[in-house]
Amino acid sequence: MDAWVWVLIAVAAVVVIAAVAFWFVQRRRRRSTLRERFGPEYERRVDSAKSRRKGEGELAGRAKRRDELDIQPLSPQARERYSQQWDDLQARFVDVPQVALVEADALITLVMRDRGYPVDDFESQSELVSVDHPNVVQNYRTGHDIYTKTTSGDASTEDLRQAVVAYRALFEELVTDDDRSDEHARS
Repeated sequence: MDAWVWVLIAVAAVVVIAAVAFWFVQRRRRRSTLRERFGPEYERRVDSAKSRRKGEGELAGRAKRRDELDIQPLSPQARERYSQQWDDLQARFVDVPQVALVEADALITLVMRDRGYPVDDFESQSELVSVDHPNVVQNYRTGHDIYTKTTSGDASTEDLRQAVVAYRALFEELVTDDDRSDEHARS
C-alpha cells in the first residue's frame, strides 16, 4: 500500500478515537452535572429506571422543563402571610390533625402556584420541585402519600404528624428560597 493510504488510515483512527473520547467526556460531564443538580433524587431516579441512560434522560427532561418556567421568589408580604398561615395550621394540629394536614397540602400548592410552579397534578409538581429542591422532594412525596391515606381514613395521628413535618421541610424551602431556584435556569 502507498504511504498516503497509511496516513489516511492513521488520521481516520485518530478521529474515531477522539470522537469516542469526546463522547465519554461529555457523558461523564452530563452525569456529574445531573448528580450535582439533583442530589439524592439522582440516585432515586436512576435506581428506579430501566437503565442509567433512561433515568438520566428523564432527569435532564425535568431540568429542561423546569428551566422553561419563570420561578420567582415570594414577596416579603407573601412570605409573611404564608408563614403566618403555616403557624396557624400547626397550632390547629392538636385539635384537628386531619384538617391541619389538608390545609398543609393546600398551602404548599398555593405557595408553589405563587412561585410559578404548575400545580396541575402531584407527579408533575414533585418532578419539577425535585429540580430546585432535591433534598426535600422526598419529604414532599412522603407527606402527600400520607395525605392520600388520610382521605381514605387509613392514617393514624402519628402518620398525620409525620406528614405535616415532611411538608414543613418543603414549605420552609419554598418560602425562604430567594433567587437560588433560578440559578440553574440561568446557567
